[in-house]
Amino acid sequence: MDVSRLNVAVVLGDPRLPYPYAANDRFGAEELEAARRLGAALERLPGYAFSYFDDHERLLDALRAAGAELVLNLCDTGFRNNWDYERDIPALLEILGLPYTGADPMGISLTTDKAVVRALATNMGIPVPNETFVDLTADPLTVPAVYPCLIKPNASGGSFGVTRDCVVNDPAEAETYLRWLAANLAIPEALLQDFLTGPEYTVGLIGNPDTGFTVLPPLEVDYSELPSHLPPILTYASKNEPESPYWQSLKFVQADLDDVVRSQLIDHCARLFRRLGVRDYGRFDFRCGDDGQPRLLDVNTNPTWYWDGKLALMAEWAGYGYHDMLRLILEAAAARQGIAPP
Repeated sequence: MDVSRLNVAVVLGDPRLPYPYAANDRFGAEELEAARRLGAALERLPGYAFSYFDDHERLLDALRAAGAELVLNLCDTGFRNNWDYERDIPALLEILGLPYTGADPMGISLTTDKAVVRALATNMGIPVPNETFVDLTADPLTVPAVYPCLIKPNASGGSFGVTRDCVVNDPAEAETYLRWLAANLAIPEALLQDFLTGPEYTVGLIGNPDTGFTVLPPLEVDYSELPSHLPPILTYASKNEPESPYWQSLKFVQADLDDVVRSQLIDHCARLFRRLGVRDYGRFDFRCGDDGQPRLLDVNTNPTWYWDGKLALMAEWAGYGYHDMLRLILEAAAARQGIAPP
């Protein structure tokens, strides 16, 4: 152990194991490049000594022997690359008594269930889309009463289960898509949601309620170059299929918000951050309806940490390089847990 520096264990997904949510069921060039850029960025941070842990078969023993003072938990793929086990990584760290960055198992569990997030947001007076929960094991299936309608998984990440066909225009299309989800989701639950087509915003916060937040400049999804016959939504293809028009056409731009809307969004995010148990950093997605009111779509406790992800882009707009963004996350976690900064 280097006593002159804060020893940090970095936990990542396992490139040796299958990864069913990637395009080819394995870590590809994008994932490997992200890990390389992460290591290069962390090397720029003075006062820290980093060691890396991505072998999940040996993870328990390796972390126990590491002597880490803090864990940078960037394993957003889940234990053994299974998203259903995303909460198991922080649970393991708690069993080992290791302080770590990011949400605890309860926070991840809460925010993974989109229907629960919507119910809590509604109770807090935060605008949400009209929505109906569907048990995909039921017979008959519940279909929308109003069209067009967006159908998406209730518990899923990385936009898995969101395709160009998830916007349906009649009961037949709805039942077809619901049955496709039932056959492809580990948790057979779906949501029928208003198809919102107004501006779509993302807000990023780094910090914690008790010590304050760094609020990153909000982002807007630019759908203007997407072919008109495709629904303007963030699909799985936009993140995993380079040949898709969703990958090629969508852009992320700095949102042009008036002071009132910006303040409202930040207030919503700060209150959700505390209520849902988000810790150290989080990303909050909103979309406007015809009335221009931004409505909460999703809360991300482990938003993408990649060098070219939304969080890093928003941090860059605020004047923080990728390494600075990572430093802010580490400092937030250390302050929350009473660990002296390097």
